[in-house]
Amino acid sequence: MLLPKAGDPVHVTRAASIQFDQPIMFRVIRVIDDWTRNGYDGWIWLDGYQLDAKGEAVERRSIFVQSAGLLVQRRTAPAQPGRSRSNMRA
Repeated sequence: MLLPKAGDPVHVTRAASIQFDQPIMFRVIRVIDDWTRNGYDGWIWLDGYQLDAKGEAVERRSIFVQSAGLLVQRRTAPAQPGRSRSNMRA
């Protein structure tokens, strides 16, 4: 199971919680998974931002979801400008 990390965009659907009849995209700020010690195994709190179709934050939220139902999309580091092989000198 892949837990999201701060900065990850996550596709949240009904598989994560019945409250999401309409799927949302969510950018994670913080993951709180310590509820597993209290009998809520597999459930986590996510703090973050709900995203619109352009990927822009529209609302800050805290959501309680089943981690197994999340579709985590890892962020990739952007390429550093000026560091391609063609710019390097021999």
